[in-house]
Amino acid sequence: MKLVFIKKNFLIYGGAENYMKTLIDRFRGKADIHIMARKWTETPEATFHRINSISLSSFLSMITFNRNACREIKKIKADCIISFERTTCQDIYRAGEGCHIEWLRLRKTIDPWWKRYTFLINPLHIALLHLEKKAFSGTKLSIANSNMVKSQIIDHYAIPEKKIKVIYNGVDIKRFSPMNTQIYRSRTREELSISEDARVILFVGSGFERKGLGTLIRAMSLMKAGKNLRLVVIGRGNINKFKSIAKKYGVHNNILFLGARSDVEKLYAAADIFVLPTIYDPFSNATLEAMASGLPVITTKNNGVAELMQNGEEGFVLEDLTDYAALTEKIGEALSSRKSIGYKARLTAEKYPIEQAAEEFMKSISELIPYTKEFISKTT
Repeated sequence: MKLVFIKKNFLIYGGAENYMKTLIDRFRGKADIHIMARKWTETPEATFHRINSISLSSFLSMITFNRNACREIKKIKADCIISFERTTCQDIYRAGEGCHIEWLRLRKTIDPWWKRYTFLINPLHIALLHLEKKAFSGTKLSIANSNMVKSQIIDHYAIPEKKIKVIYNGVDIKRFSPMNTQIYRSRTREELSISEDARVILFVGSGFERKGLGTLIRAMSLMKAGKNLRLVVIGRGNINKFKSIAKKYGVHNNILFLGARSDVEKLYAAADIFVLPTIYDPFSNATLEAMASGLPVITTKNNGVAELMQNGEEGFVLEDLTDYAALTEKIGEALSSRKSIGYKARLTAEKYPIEQAAEEFMKSISELIPYTKEFISKTT
């Protein structure tokens, strides 16, 4: 069986890349795997096809990548084409980034009026919405990573429910484990010059504005913790902008910006709680990783992972996305009940191993292409 995967940048840093790699690993030695990508990390037994795109602007890069990927795919007689991007030539589209149209709707509620106007004329948004509509309407099966996203696809694009399947991302419950605390906690804190008695809040996510870092910084300014409180920020974003915000609210000395990290499991081990007050997150892998690591988590109703949580059990789910006062209160509650809440978070995460997610995805392929059913059953 020949399978084609589409992922613009397959670099094994983000959650989508790791999920895709786990899926590919399940087929290793049992299928002919082809990956369409612009950049990639070499993966055994997979054939990579370099897909060029015009890099002058984001919207041109997106449009030309789609066009060139579809042209290359025509040269390959594939049994199934699986895309992790907004493209137009796949059999299965994994909508890992949710609905861009929903993100723009939410931004309108928090951005100034003049910025909302630019959404209508920005070529990037126009291209994204065009490709997104075609991806959903022209694909045999769309896989959403939360029921929240499934509902948004139906509401915005009137896609029949039978053409959408929900498969939660899953987590590597061995790599992300409470046992890491014994191995990494003291060592990592020492490397970061954080004392053993300090209370550490961890934020993991790229795109700081969308992930709600500003709300978290304001919440910290209301906490009277002095030098005993630290916020560790992992991910890519405008660090200088958020350093300025932290300075404005007098908490700049309490925040460490570490950029993107490949050893994030060590940071979960060093932390006391995990906070992601995101404005929109189809399914935050980092939130589920934190739960698997035994950390209480605080997030918002607009994070798909919230579907797996009971408010007050594994952590807290905020209804108001920008209510920093409510966030401050929940941070205090999570810190005071860290062990009991973290224990429940781990138990919930154990129900969603990444291997199970991969098997569900493979089953979806067999249901879409009947003659592969016997083959798929041999790989699970």
